[in-house]
Amino acid sequence: MKLQPRQQLLEIWSAAVRASLRDKNKDWHWGGRHGSNSISDAEQLLCFMYPASELPEFRLDTPDATSDDVLDSLTQLGDSVEIPKRLLALIDQYLVSYTDTDGRPIFAGGSYFLSLESGEEITPQQRALDVVDSYSMSITLMLGTLGFLKVFRSSVRREELHQKISDLEVRASNRLSAAMVGLLRSFTVNVFEPGSSQGKALLRTANQTKVHERRIQEELQKSLSEVRAGLRDLTIGSGAQVELDNPNLLFECGWAWGIVQNAPEVVTDLQVGIQPKGVAPENPFLYFTVNALVGLVDLWSERTRVLGLLNDDQQQLANALQRRWDITQNYWRTIATFGKGRWPLEDIPWRTTDGKESDYYSLGVTAMVVQYLVRSRAGDVDLGRVAGVLEELAKSARITRRPVATDRSAVALHHPGVKVTLVGSEELGPQLVWQVSDFAITLLKRTIWVASIAQSTRTRERLHSLADQIWDHIEERRFFRLPLKGLWDDASNVYAEVSESQSEVSWYFTERVVEFLVTIALTSRESPLRSQQLVDLTGELLAEAEHLLNREQVIRPRQPGQRAQSSITTVAAGLTRARAIMSERPASALALINEALLELDRLAAARENASEAM
Repeated sequence: MKLQPRQQLLEIWSAAVRASLRDKNKDWHWGGRHGSNSISDAEQLLCFMYPASELPEFRLDTPDATSDDVLDSLTQLGDSVEIPKRLLALIDQYLVSYTDTDGRPIFAGGSYFLSLESGEEITPQQRALDVVDSYSMSITLMLGTLGFLKVFRSSVRREELHQKISDLEVRASNRLSAAMVGLLRSFTVNVFEPGSSQGKALLRTANQTKVHERRIQEELQKSLSEVRAGLRDLTIGSGAQVELDNPNLLFECGWAWGIVQNAPEVVTDLQVGIQPKGVAPENPFLYFTVNALVGLVDLWSERTRVLGLLNDDQQQLANALQRRWDITQNYWRTIATFGKGRWPLEDIPWRTTDGKESDYYSLGVTAMVVQYLVRSRAGDVDLGRVAGVLEELAKSARITRRPVATDRSAVALHHPGVKVTLVGSEELGPQLVWQVSDFAITLLKRTIWVASIAQSTRTRERLHSLADQIWDHIEERRFFRLPLKGLWDDASNVYAEVSESQSEVSWYFTERVVEFLVTIALTSRESPLRSQQLVDLTGELLAEAEHLLNREQVIRPRQPGQRAQSSITTVAAGLTRARAIMSERPASALALINEALLELDRLAAARENASEAM
């Protein structure tokens, strides 16, 4: 791939600082295209905190270890000592802004909420509604914050700073706890009759081979038996009181857009504040389910465990969330890959049980299939099928194909984006919608996930080629003029149908690009994928090279100082190195063996020519 994640992340950092310090006093400018809210401001902070948390070379919590190129990209924030102090101040501002007067953390959608009907004014009660995206984003941000504070503390000597760090740790931990409780109260299970509109939609999705509906229903129920059993055992939060004993009923599970109606309070000793009542219906939303699954992974990451970022009570909540993560991921993966013929996932676009269909929903379901494939190290047959879905989505979304004037629906995926109706919000005012416009970068993330586990060279190259094309598309959507140069997102650069160019940064899109680049950087640290055929070939060539080397050492007289003796020593060192790395890096070992074989052949040819001349 053509990506250079380190350089590109540094460029984004530099551009993000420039965009955030636009006034003469160098005060921090919160908010972007959609204004300032608990999600957008978290996304802005995560553009800095996420790379610093996940990549050692980008760390900002140890002033003596901060890299020079990192300092250059953040020079407007100060030197290696001032930068972490500035981050402390920004984290403090965020926590103050999104904590209510009674101490309850705020997870409101705020300015991200839109009215379905243009011109209708959203009420303050609606602006204050909690939303799953804020919970998910806060988990990632607060874990990054707690890790940053824990390491930075060891570099601090002033008692005043120690107290500041301790105070931030308490407030960040409280917000983390509240976000976890919010996700537990937003989880839901929707049960319905097979003959209902929802049941018919689900069975139609599963029935790709057009067999009798009764047979599909029985096979689907059997495939979901473990999921059903797991849901019955839930005890904490919402989703635990649903009646699933009737095997004739169908169901779906996941996260609603916010706290569900009649969600019970989570009993905990943690300081989470008053637990608000919910208005979201007991129906999972595909978009919010995927976002919840992506954010929750950070709770049981290696970094979270090593740094001990969760206390015992938080670990109990994390365990409850992990059970829901496993169950939900299993449910959607089962539906998406159900049957022996064509997968329902391959029937693009995906249709939800409420009758909505979109390529974006196909992309959402793909995420859960990819998560399963990554965890199970799936074979290339399944990976090839997913690759075909990703390629088709890239074409239909006019990313790898030229957009045409008549295909407005494809352009609408990117701008203004897919609108998700937030059912239940109309109880407090006009009908609210949630606008989703990250199709391109999300598609790129899925593509790289699959490529990272592909064993087949052909499949891997196929996906890398697709990823390069998507990245070219995303790069074209960057701003090219100051003060936003280097950030996202201006779809008018790519699509002529988008008449107005944007004048404000989208932290929503930019943060997802940062996440992707961090993923690429982390993936590059892992050992490269290797095929057994290549390992076997390398072993055979190594055996021949070592045999030839032994023969050369036996028949050639030892004459110190001569070139031949020096070459033999070099060959021996190269083959020793090749044997050491052969199992993990067979291609690199093969290159060393080839060099050794060429040198051994030159030595043999020189000896033979010398013998003929005598």
